Amino acid sequence: MPKYSPFKVADNYLYYTKHCIIESMHAHASDRRLTEAGSAKFFVYSDGSTYVQHKGQLTDRQVRIIQRYIKQHYMEMYEMWSRDTDTGFYKD
Repeated sequence: MPKYSPFKVADNYLYYTKHCIIESMHAHASDRRLTEAGSAKFFVYSDGSTYVQHKGQLTDRQVRIIQRYIKQHYMEMYEMWSRDTDTGFYKD
């Protein structure tokens, strides 16, 4: 499964799975197992802001750190995402 960065953000890896690409752009956050069970899920808007669908086991502080990271790096993340799909950013 593709990771958005090789390092952890707020003690979690940010990644997506190949079967998730039917949805709009998002990132899962998980500490080590990289499975959707217990992970957080951040849908990404075209301005880099996020909608947290599942908080998983993250603390509020970890959520804020990850949201800040996504806001700063969302275009790089989108380039990776768009290699596998054309579903685009999240829209409400």
